[in-house]
Amino acid sequence: MMGQERPVIRRPLALSGKDSPRSRGSTLLFLATISVVALVASTIVIGDSAADSSVAVGMTSASSFTCSVKGSSATTPVTVTGANPGGSHDDAGAIQNAIDVAGRRGGGVVTLPAGRFMINSSLILKNNVKLTGVGPATVIKAGPKFLSAQGPGGGYPIITTAGASDTTIANLTADQSGDRLDGNVGPRLSGYAVEGRDSSNVVIDGVNTRNPFTYSIAMVDSTNFCVENSNAQVSASGRYNQLDGIHILDSNSGQVINNSVESGDDGLVAHTIGASVHDVLYANNKVRGGANDDGMQLAVGNFPIYNITIEYNDFYGSRFGIRTGYYDNRTGAVHDITISGNYIHDLAQGKEFPAIKIGGFGGLGPIKNVTVTNNQACNAGTITVQPGPGNVVTGTTGC
Repeated sequence: MMGQERPVIRRPLALSGKDSPRSRGSTLLFLATISVVALVASTIVIGDSAADSSVAVGMTSASSFTCSVKGSSATTPVTVTGANPGGSHDDAGAIQNAIDVAGRRGGGVVTLPAGRFMINSSLILKNNVKLTGVGPATVIKAGPKFLSAQGPGGGYPIITTAGASDTTIANLTADQSGDRLDGNVGPRLSGYAVEGRDSSNVVIDGVNTRNPFTYSIAMVDSTNFCVENSNAQVSASGRYNQLDGIHILDSNSGQVINNSVESGDDGLVAHTIGASVHDVLYANNKVRGGANDDGMQLAVGNFPIYNITIEYNDFYGSRFGIRTGYYDNRTGAVHDITISGNYIHDLAQGKEFPAIKIGGFGGLGPIKNVTVTNNQACNAGTITVQPGPGNVVTGTTGC
């Protein structure tokens, strides 16, 4: 819950667990452009050796997918005074002061130059504020005392929206210092390296995450969001578990597009704990999940996952490509899902585990209107969808 250290006790029946705080957010409807073809099918199992692979699938032009939300509309610059780009002292106060000034003025753009800015506490955005660097060379890095104070929602985010709306985080590197700090502390999975939390109209664009000890980029209890052109890279996976790349938790009406993920756990996730996840597009992402985990997981608890489109992504290196996983009472429904044009290849165990498996894993909720079309599976296992009304698999190609 907001402001509390309350991890949720969960009982994973899948191969990859999640540990996250319970928190409820609004589930506003989204005017999405996701369409699902409702077809009638029985049990369908298709291997990766089917037919001709001449149809191009997988990554497409990034210009084909653009954010439908704009984030901060502010244009007025607000100067950061007193920050040292050499990383020699705590810059959190100086940066936060500029963010606060921008918020009091009704919005503003806080720009950091190239350099390393060390912080010992989380940066908290305000309404209509854009925090931006000049690219990967702008590094905001957790300092030696970073674990001495938790963020507003718990855990240790580098940057959090914490209830602010109309916000943008852009063109910077967020380094959680999991390689130097001992991030194996109780509340580490209550907050995430870069997070939109309890917010609306949030854009995360061109953000690079490094050395996380929790999920890299997350949207939590939020609506109307876009995560684009970002790079989540895990280099401390030997020290921590549950290092998901881009994690959408109890949130709706958003896009995860044109990103690159190298995860020590699940690469992309849609996850329900206290609310449904719906009307989200995952497109044109290049994703390497952990060798014992998933390229993408639909992580179903007691709330449904629906109106999800997963298309033109490149998944490789994980155990499964795309699958459902089940937690808590496992009763959430999965429906109106479109999975198309993805390239799933070179999984960690080759063909031993499915390229796509929707259903099974102890799930109790219904699965219906799942359309899996025109995906390519190469050095990856079968594609299966649990029987249900409107479920269909067609057009799978091999290498």
